[in-house]
Amino acid sequence: MPKIKLRVLVVGGVACGPKAASRLKRLLPDADITIIEKGGIISYGACGLPYYVEGLFPRVEMLTETPVGVARTPAFFEKAKGVKVLTGTEALSIDRKAKTVTVKDLATGKTDKMEYDKLVLATGGFPFSPPIPGVNLKNVWFIRQPGDADTIVKEIEAQNLKRAVLIGAGFISLEMSEALVKKGLDVTMVEKEDQIMPALLDKDVAMFAAKHLRQKGVKLILSERVKAIGGEGIVSSVDTDKQSIPADLVIIAVGTRPNDGLARDAGIQCMDKGGIVVNEYCKTSDEHIYAGGDCVVSHYVNKTAGSPLYVPLGSTANKHGRVIANHIAGNPTPFNGIACSSIVKAFDYTIGRTGFSEKQARALNLDIETTTWAGADKPHFMPDSKPFIIKMIAGKRDRKLIGIQVAGMGDGAKRLDVAAGAILFGATLDQLADVDFAYAPPYGPALDPLATCAHLLINKMDGIAAGISAFEAKKRIETGDVILLDV
Repeated sequence: MPKIKLRVLVVGGVACGPKAASRLKRLLPDADITIIEKGGIISYGACGLPYYVEGLFPRVEMLTETPVGVARTPAFFEKAKGVKVLTGTEALSIDRKAKTVTVKDLATGKTDKMEYDKLVLATGGFPFSPPIPGVNLKNVWFIRQPGDADTIVKEIEAQNLKRAVLIGAGFISLEMSEALVKKGLDVTMVEKEDQIMPALLDKDVAMFAAKHLRQKGVKLILSERVKAIGGEGIVSSVDTDKQSIPADLVIIAVGTRPNDGLARDAGIQCMDKGGIVVNEYCKTSDEHIYAGGDCVVSHYVNKTAGSPLYVPLGSTANKHGRVIANHIAGNPTPFNGIACSSIVKAFDYTIGRTGFSEKQARALNLDIETTTWAGADKPHFMPDSKPFIIKMIAGKRDRKLIGIQVAGMGDGAKRLDVAAGAILFGATLDQLADVDFAYAPPYGPALDPLATCAHLLINKMDGIAAGISAFEAKKRIETGDVILLDV
């Protein structure tokens, strides 16, 4: 009697889907695995799109290639991975009882039913489109797929576009602002909140980062809400509640929403505000259906946050894919959750965070203490030593690290990564300060800045030192209510 093959259907072919399929085929070589993807390309690095616009690499197709230059096409997946891929194929509905998915060939319009034993939903997210007039005008773009970036590059040159307005002040806008400034455009960034990166940074760190953007030529307009995008057929302005900004190119980057409609319509549990609910093995409320990537919500690493969080990142999507494959193959390895680790390069600055911000921690009523360290990433005598800041948040009672934020020209990235590990394993400030950091002057000072920042916060908690916030210092300087002693 022939062995019955496990039929696994994967909906979505960008990050989580291909990862789950490839890993599962390695674990279960006899499994019959098919990926269906609505778009025409698969397995691409969307996070690299701004850097293509900037001109850091010559072909947008490189985002769809392996490190050795082989295109990740359906034929490649079938030959190298043993996974069948159907592009231009849309999943219309799920019949959970019959365990089928109705799909549509977008080229022919033909529909069909595909059976599964296990279903993986990796439907991703989509850029949020604000409900304002003018979003469909020519030269108004969202940047999500390689074709978007390629079109922007070509149209800037073809139309000699000079004035760009970025709506939103998150990761994509910061990355695109550098790309467009370096292409010679006049760049304005509009944000409805009173700071850049409002969902990610505390205001004091955001102010420090915003100053650098302004120094690099980006016009920042904060605390203004975009009411409309103006123009007759083609964009000519962005109109806020306070002014009209001339524009011949607009990029909308006001966040991502989970593409959970397929799951929601099938009766799979989703959050009211969006996002498929999954357990630590990325299993949905249906025992035969898994989900991962930008279409799901994730739990926080130490369960401090009561509700699941929506933090769409390619790194998380790939982790989800591996967790899903392992569980289907009978080798369960739980997903430990997210620490909201995020990083962005903005001109000469590295800006990032891991764990909770002070604002988020206080919203959760956590009893915390904070401090901010400023200094250099290497000894002062090293010619490439560069300044940056670290803001650190920890619990007052248990002294556990809750979060850090970094901003500046110095190497904040490796400090973020160490802090992310510390948060995952529940390290205290004393344990963080005791980490055996690798030391040599070309890489850092004898006492690593992360350890120094931990010492500052320990001293503050122990009553040895006191401090005031950057806002309080600024206020006192402006009012003259301060005496500065340089010792």
